[in-house]
Parts: sequence; C-alpha cells; structure tokens
Amino acid sequence: MTTDIQTIDAGAFADKQRQGQTHFLLDVRSPAEFRAEHVAGARNVPLDQLQPEQLAAQLVADGLQRGDELYLLCQSGMRARKAAEQLKQLLPGVRVIDGGTNACVACGVATNKAKSAAISIQRQVQITAGSLVLLGVILGATVSPAWFGLSAFVGAGLTFAGISNTCAMALLLTRMPWNK
Repeated sequence: MTTDIQTIDAGAFADKQRQGQTHFLLDVRSPAEFRAEHVAGARNVPLDQLQPEQLAAQLVADGLQRGDELYLLCQSGMRARKAAEQLKQLLPGVRVIDGGTNACVACGVATNKAKSAAISIQRQVQITAGSLVLLGVILGATVSPAWFGLSAFVGAGLTFAGISNTCAMALLLTRMPWNK
C-alpha cells in the first residue's frame, strides 16, 4: 500500500462537519456495521462491492466537483485506505479520516446508531476463529489427533491475515446473510 493517500485527523474532520464542509462522506464498512452505527450523513459503499468508475460517475452526478473533498472512513481506517487506493486516480480529492468511525465518535461527531447493534466483522472473525480452534482441540483430544489440523489451519490463516492484512474469513463473513 502506498503512502500518498491524503488523510485528515478526526478532530479536523469534526470541525469541517460542524461548518457544513463535508458533503461527500463514504463509509466502506459492511452494511451490518454501517447499520449498527455510522457518522451522520455518510453513504454506505462496502469495500467488497466498490466499483470505482461507477461510484465516481455517481458522485459527479450527485454534485461532486473538481476541488471538492471526498471523505472515506471505516471502523479504524484500513478499509478506507484500500478504497482510497482504488479511487484516488478517478477522484483527486479523496481523503481518509484517520482512526475511522471510532475516532469520529471520540471527537464527538454526530452518528446514527441502531437500537440493537450488530456484531462487528472483527468480532465475528474472533468468535469464529476461536470456536474453530477450540473445536479442533476438543476433537483432537477426544476423537482423533487429525482434528488438531483444524486448529493449525485456523492459526495459519490468522498468521497470514496479520502479515498480508487480508482476512479470508472476514471476506467470507461479510457475505453472510446477517451482514447484508
């Protein structure tokens, strides 16, 4: 990932929002995460559904002009950076909000929050991975030692996810019906 992505501190974004200067704001989290809580005025465009050319055309049709800034955010900033990489050539004013929704909430940015919050993708990955590791250990100890391979497989996947910043389990979970 390159470092030429423009960023803005959540506090500076909060100031701009209070002044009415943040007309174009995209949240690239899953629909379930977005429904749970999102910055007021944000439009949800999940990273796994992002089609840069189509989105750029839609934003221009919605009034985005050359020189306008397009703010991107997710939960903490990583997915927004990936989206910015895809959009920066088409829309020169792309800026990622450092710290994402978490930082915006901490800075007092207005949010819309669901009455019952969905479980974030990160927590779903933790629950699923932990359950699979535990299942592999239990079955390995009681049924057949071959089941320890399940725990090893999940551990290898988590290691790969940490190194590559790409989590296959998270990508799979975002496609589950409860996350739509």
